[in-house]
Amino acid sequence: MTNPLFVLAGTLISVVSFSSIASAQPVCVTQNMAVPPGANTTDKAAPFFIDTTGLDLKTAPPTRDPLSANYPRATELPDGTLPPPGAEGNFIIGPTHNPAPETIAKEGVPRGTTKSFTLSSKESAVYNPGLIRDDVAGCTNSSIMTTVTAADDKSHMIVITSHPGVWSRTIDVYVPAQYVRGSEAPFIVVGDGGSNAYKDLATTLDNLIAQRRVPPMIAIQIGNGGQDAQGSQRGREYDAVSGIYAQFVEREVLPLVEKNADVKLTRNPDGRATMGLSSSGAAAFTMAWFYPDLYHRVLAFSPTMVNQQWPHDPSLRGGAWEYHSAWTGPAGPNLISKAGVLTPAEPPGVPLIVAAPAKPIRFWFFGGDQDLFYPNPTIPDGMHDWTLSNALMAKVLAEKGYHYQFLFVRNAKHVDRPTIAQTLPSALEWVWKGYPIP
Repeated sequence: MTNPLFVLAGTLISVVSFSSIASAQPVCVTQNMAVPPGANTTDKAAPFFIDTTGLDLKTAPPTRDPLSANYPRATELPDGTLPPPGAEGNFIIGPTHNPAPETIAKEGVPRGTTKSFTLSSKESAVYNPGLIRDDVAGCTNSSIMTTVTAADDKSHMIVITSHPGVWSRTIDVYVPAQYVRGSEAPFIVVGDGGSNAYKDLATTLDNLIAQRRVPPMIAIQIGNGGQDAQGSQRGREYDAVSGIYAQFVEREVLPLVEKNADVKLTRNPDGRATMGLSSSGAAAFTMAWFYPDLYHRVLAFSPTMVNQQWPHDPSLRGGAWEYHSAWTGPAGPNLISKAGVLTPAEPPGVPLIVAAPAKPIRFWFFGGDQDLFYPNPTIPDGMHDWTLSNALMAKVLAEKGYHYQFLFVRNAKHVDRPTIAQTLPSALEWVWKGYPIP
């Protein structure tokens, strides 16, 4: 017979042990998805104003009304339908998002092959060393969820846990069955390679190429450098408003693609496209913006056209937000960097797209009505509403006469997987419009 005292003692030991384990688990600060504490939501004339007009704050993230005055006018389509092929401008789709038939493999359709290789920061000149941010184990983005901003600048995040480190990434190269060895092929560079969002990409390309709706193209999925947002290698690569990532791809990735996959890639910018999601979607646009002599075609899902550039750049304080809108902080001199020196620029505060002559960029993108909204509670800077940033991109692109298609998507969250499955084939066809198909 079991001694009840031993049972009691064992139970107490178990309780103590489990309590100790539980108390040792970190309490993670998760995404905010609401108006950050201390944010300015009342005074439009004051710094770092956050406009909550048209937001249903009962959901997290808030649900945005596409008919709000904050967003450009758009054509609302019947549920389940997409814009006509080649249509330009702003459209509202949803709330139903069924996968397009082209995302499903079909009998008799020639299938491409995929070749993979890895690249390490030890082999890189552009990103060596890499960046690693020391987050609490089990708490993604803990460093930036609990950090602070500069005392006089709510857009300037202080990240002290970031330091040099080593990265390794996988590069997957899709080669269509129709590719003729030795010939130059058009291609698409895909950021955040390996993401589940792209699981239909090879099948979709197989079908579209067979239907002669897109040219036989090489698809190059490039894995990111790791982690996310400020202080991370991924953030360093994708959120920087500069040409450095495009240089990395051109100088270090594409030569390896040609060597390892036995292909030749076209040098014609009209035959080169970029694609990404979230921050890599912003990077896809940035690649073409800084190098329109290399890329003319861009496709992005929920692009992060907000202020996530890090380290903080005093010559472009709002990061990608300044593609479409002025910095939201206190008025001050507008600065640009010339030969590494900060120099006053005129006129002050003019967004990049507004200030520059139109570039030969063809841009397709979507944003969800429940896309990200101030996910980080420590940065109430007036520049972290993903849906608004995408709508403002559409506004300035229209004003400058760009060829673009923007979808405001009902019933869709950040990088919404059902919406990607619904729109990927038509988006690829739209982006490649005008390119000759043999």
